Amino acid sequence: MSQSSIDLKTKIEQVLAENAKLTFKQLLKVLGIKSKTQRKQTKTILNEFIKQGVIIRDARGRYRKIGEDLFVGTIEFTRRGNMAFVVIEDGKEIAVPIDNTNGAIHNDKVLIEITGKWRNLPLGRVLKVVEHRIDKVVGVLQLKRSLSYVIPDDSKIVYDFFVPLEHINGAKPGQKVIAKITKWPSQGRYPEASIVSVLGDVDDPKVDIPSVIAKHGLVEEFPQEVIDETRNLPEQVLDEEKRGRKDFSGQIVFTIDGEDAKDFDDAVSIRKLSNNKYQLSVHIADVSHYVKENSAIDKEAFSRGTSVYLLDKVIPMLPFKLSNNLCSLVEGRDRLTFTVQIILDKEGNTLDYEITPSVIRSKKRLTYTIVNKYFSGDPSAQKQIGKRICHSLDSMRELAKILRENRRRRGAILDVEGGEIDVVTDEKGHVVDIVPRKRGEAEVLIEEFMIKANETVAEVFHNAGLPFVYRIHEQPDPEILIQLREYVEALGLKIKFPKTVHSSVLQKVLEAVKDHPLRSSVEKLLVRSMKRAIYSASNVGHFGLASFAYTHFTSPIRRYPDLVVHRLLKLYLEQGGKFTPNQIELYSQLLPKIAEHCSKRERVADEAEWDLISIKKVEYISRYMGKVFDVVVTNVTRFGLFVEIPEKLISGLIHISTLNDYYNYDEKKNILIGERSGRIFKIGDLLKAKVVNANKISGEVDFELFEEEKDVDKRNSR
Repeated sequence: MSQSSIDLKTKIEQVLAENAKLTFKQLLKVLGIKSKTQRKQTKTILNEFIKQGVIIRDARGRYRKIGEDLFVGTIEFTRRGNMAFVVIEDGKEIAVPIDNTNGAIHNDKVLIEITGKWRNLPLGRVLKVVEHRIDKVVGVLQLKRSLSYVIPDDSKIVYDFFVPLEHINGAKPGQKVIAKITKWPSQGRYPEASIVSVLGDVDDPKVDIPSVIAKHGLVEEFPQEVIDETRNLPEQVLDEEKRGRKDFSGQIVFTIDGEDAKDFDDAVSIRKLSNNKYQLSVHIADVSHYVKENSAIDKEAFSRGTSVYLLDKVIPMLPFKLSNNLCSLVEGRDRLTFTVQIILDKEGNTLDYEITPSVIRSKKRLTYTIVNKYFSGDPSAQKQIGKRICHSLDSMRELAKILRENRRRRGAILDVEGGEIDVVTDEKGHVVDIVPRKRGEAEVLIEEFMIKANETVAEVFHNAGLPFVYRIHEQPDPEILIQLREYVEALGLKIKFPKTVHSSVLQKVLEAVKDHPLRSSVEKLLVRSMKRAIYSASNVGHFGLASFAYTHFTSPIRRYPDLVVHRLLKLYLEQGGKFTPNQIELYSQLLPKIAEHCSKRERVADEAEWDLISIKKVEYISRYMGKVFDVVVTNVTRFGLFVEIPEKLISGLIHISTLNDYYNYDEKKNILIGERSGRIFKIGDLLKAKVVNANKISGEVDFELFEEEKDVDKRNSR
């Protein structure tokens, strides 16, 4: 670019900074440009600025600088599709009414103009879609007035997609399909799509996982260059790869995982020292040894961000040769690892630590089930595990209790079960049962050891002041904490909520509802009250764990940030605890982008897993239409009662229109009051309810209140 072009570019930037909205003619006049050559140069520079996202040309042909009342961000619709929010680069949100979304679809990149205020947020309208982020939709083909439409599974996509007859491609009404978008929404016109794949009938359980995969844009197959790179990796750990590593292969090291686990990231070992001290060793698979930065495998792992677990199906971050074999800490095989050795006193305080590249050979692949049986005193479990490993487990059990009590004292939230379930299916994939998952001592033991290892590594980098990827969890939203307090008070519990809420306050809430039938509902609201844990290059601590520095280091097979942490740690150790100025500059720019991307990929994975669980819950309850269940009221709204079957963690709605009276909603007390009967419905009420509807696509279940005649007669006689 010539000097004159550079000068002209600078002048245009200055003029647009001073003048908010200028047409091309007005801009030329302000710049004093008359020659054809300079006019052409100006046009080129303006187009370049538009491409860079510095300015836009609005509907009136005016050039406007972005960043004053104009912003670019990602639009996200609510599940009910009645409101949208645009998240801009700094994380702030702008509310957008549906009427002002201007044909945008969920997750589109949009240009938005601020027009006012909505509650405590700026209000805006979409001026134009900058980039469509999806090109396919998953949904059900349906007929409307003899025309075919794909109704998206994702309720956040607020449009139905018209499918011309010539693009139906053999699909039939009622079938789940994948459709490619051919025309985008515009004023007064439905978007159009062409069916590219028929998944099967809606009620066929075989279509559930493919539907979720397609809906969330998950990729199963690895690119050819990744397959080629993987093929060149060794089949086993080579002798030369073990050199320079601390050798733990002769020690009693073992893994403890779930029954169905295939990839083993972590193994543990322990020594009891004199003076009631413990030496805990946490050994983590050294994935960074095989997955080199900027290799094809690395780029694909970054793109995926995380492995996705869809019941019995895994979409791995790494090819199976790595995830299930070469990096997996399988029993009886030498494996390359990173070991964190920590010396702890009888109070759980760290006295000393060492982090080193290592090699291990797992002596046993244990499961949570067998270890929990051993802890419960089952003699057959002791025989199956072996005396030496049982001795280690006894010491680990002692230390885990010490570490847990240490975290309790500092205010960590310990007892959230998370509402996880196991889905039991038959040989054809049909759901036969839903079983809430309970954590035993074995699960808690491994959790405590992994937390300690993650904190130890994070503190190294925090204290050194070097660029790093932290796992952070910010303070809860005060408004949602007020809802939690009101909810707990509605249960008759009095707990003081100070202005600055420490995590210990929320732990007291959990302890107070330990044996309450609404415990799972309180846990869910408590989780919602806390902000989502994310990855960040800036350390603000972890609220839920009450950790001042925390990271993810312990699962590099299935999480990309852990792999990055391993690389940073390796560099730190090789260079004597220092980074060069160039490395500091490089990672200071790179790590925030990695953290943001991995947080987004984790969210996609979570939503895919939640979607599938929701589908399976609906499938299960659909078999019990008309059946009466014991339910508990989890929330009261002006349109009805949200209830849950506690034994199955299945939630649904009793709509106010189905109640045998006219009910008024008391917002302050959060109750419904019957006009004639005076009957009151409140949070925590135990009721009987009949299943009347279950929608597999929306994941919604409807109940009706069921009352035996004697109960009705008793109330009518009052």
